[in-house]
Amino acid sequence: MAEKFPLKQIRNIGIVAHIDAGKTTLTERILYYAGRIHRMGEVHDGQAVMDWMPEEQEKGITITSAVTLLEWGGCEMHLIDTPGHVDFTIEVERSLRVLDGAVFIFSAVEGVEPQSETIWHQADRYRIPRLAFINKMDRVGADFHGAVGMMKKKLGANPVCCQIPLGVEEGHQGVIDLVRMCGVVWDPEEQGDTYHDVEIPGELEEEAKGHRDALIEKIAECDDALMEKYVQEEEITEEEIRRAIRKATVYREITPVFCGAAYRNRGVQPLLDGVVDYLPSPLDRPPVTGFDPADQRPIERQAGVKEPMAALVFKIAMEEGRKLSYLRVYSGTIKPEKVVYNANLGERERVARLFQMHAHQRKRVQQADAGDIVAATGLKTVRTGDTLCDEKAPIVLEPMQFLEPVIFIAIEAKSIADQEKLFASLEKLAVEDPTFRFRFDEESGQTLISGMGELHLSVLVQRLTREFFVHANVGRPQVVYRETITRAVEERGEFSREINGKQQSGAVLLEIAPNPRGSGIQIVSALPEEVLLPAECIQAIEEAFRESCVSGSLGGYPVVDVQGRILSADYREGVSTPLGFRIATATTFQRAYGRGNPILLEPIMSVDILVPEEYASGVIGDVQARRGRILEILPKRQITEIRASIPLSEMFGYSTDLRSASKGRGTFTMQFERFDEAQEKK
Repeated sequence: MAEKFPLKQIRNIGIVAHIDAGKTTLTERILYYAGRIHRMGEVHDGQAVMDWMPEEQEKGITITSAVTLLEWGGCEMHLIDTPGHVDFTIEVERSLRVLDGAVFIFSAVEGVEPQSETIWHQADRYRIPRLAFINKMDRVGADFHGAVGMMKKKLGANPVCCQIPLGVEEGHQGVIDLVRMCGVVWDPEEQGDTYHDVEIPGELEEEAKGHRDALIEKIAECDDALMEKYVQEEEITEEEIRRAIRKATVYREITPVFCGAAYRNRGVQPLLDGVVDYLPSPLDRPPVTGFDPADQRPIERQAGVKEPMAALVFKIAMEEGRKLSYLRVYSGTIKPEKVVYNANLGERERVARLFQMHAHQRKRVQQADAGDIVAATGLKTVRTGDTLCDEKAPIVLEPMQFLEPVIFIAIEAKSIADQEKLFASLEKLAVEDPTFRFRFDEESGQTLISGMGELHLSVLVQRLTREFFVHANVGRPQVVYRETITRAVEERGEFSREINGKQQSGAVLLEIAPNPRGSGIQIVSALPEEVLLPAECIQAIEEAFRESCVSGSLGGYPVVDVQGRILSADYREGVSTPLGFRIATATTFQRAYGRGNPILLEPIMSVDILVPEEYASGVIGDVQARRGRILEILPKRQITEIRASIPLSEMFGYSTDLRSASKGRGTFTMQFERFDEAQEKK
């Protein structure tokens, strides 16, 4: 891969899906057929190249996103394999932020599952074109058309079948290519290296023709020239179909659908051809947007090596105690030993070395250009989400969004030697993972670590021992609560005192009122026109209000979903000061909050349970006993899907209870849904 590919021949893609849909299995086949590895590793054997962490190999799941580089069809692909477990959603979020396209994997048996919905909406937020691959067509209960229908119903997608399966379950042999109108079969005795075209079986010919007509009709809606030929019933060439599919995909008007069975080595190469043919290059994507850090002026940056350099740090990893920063280069060029400007922090940094990554393996490179995804060492102060750029043309790129932790545990070192290393090790883990937090609770004398779920924290504790040689005891998981008020209150407060030889004064009338769930904290000025309050004093009131929301009076939990209104303020020239208003606001808030009938809010989880139908009634009863609310019950052949909202505090140990109630055959996934009023346990 020494020769540099032009931008139009670069594809930055991610493999994303719900847990166990087959992402890493598919990625292993992609790497094998592209010549990047010489034998395919299996997830269940702990041998997958992209699942390189010991924790991933032990648990048989992907925990951290892994980057690799390969060539296919005359294109260079930067590929990211992402986790499917909800506890590691941050890995998907920051990967999607820097990708140009995504391949969504859906199981032909389960169809669209909860985490797939979450990731789909994340991709919507970043306006990412995507393909769909219906996997596991060889499994009992596989239903290609059912999965496509779920894409429409659950995701609001516009799926367009470019393939349909050639046989299902034990009879699955390959696919029918609707663009070329032929079958493609794989030799069952081989590892998927050899495949060949066949005629479409007579019993499937009519179905294939119907799907091809539907394909052409949908893409013609997005292409005027093709529509004209379609209406006049003129012959449409394969090249015209591909060009129209690509155009509609890049503009996110359709989602081309492919199918196969990755574990059986079927359907992978045509999917790769689809990535080359239909997913965008960096040149096909809109210019990246940001703002000038000096004056907040909006800026756009085109993809190209001649543009000023701009790159986003989307991930940080600590390897052997060294900081490895993953970068997506959007414009310009980066070279080792070059000084770059961190526009978020306003600091200069020097890039020591650049690497192409293949999972955790590194290959040094002497340059990274627009469109590349690389890793760098030597960046000491950089954080996830920071923008590196040319100091002469500064830009801060659109930031990432990070979820707040919902669960915490107490942790303590087993020895004095471990205690000395504990905080330094936790700091390194927090640098890697923006959804992981830790703090020392002075009241209890405990160190508390918080994250997105039990598995998330369990993995981090294991890494403390394996990577940092810190041995620690951990407590039972605890829920991270929030606080809010239930009624509006007006309160007046004032402050006047001499501080450090200067009189500090301020008086304010505030109203605090409850906000709708999930709307956060708002503070607005409702001052009468005759009250002239300097901007710095208004800013001091707003800052003090937000700072007061950091800790409520019920349990010291953060206050959320409240609105503050500045109704009046007394300002005296030469006497009133921003500090005076800040202190007056803080004391006013405390008194008003106590009168606002404060309540605790607990995290409510969206839980999706799959269980054999004979155990469904018992599982439903157990959900209700956990203060859960049943939202939907969906029979799926011999399996029943139960969707419910359940308080997080009731979900500890649920995996064990579900296995017991279903004779080991039930599975579930959960993700954060909202905060709601904490109820007493039944």
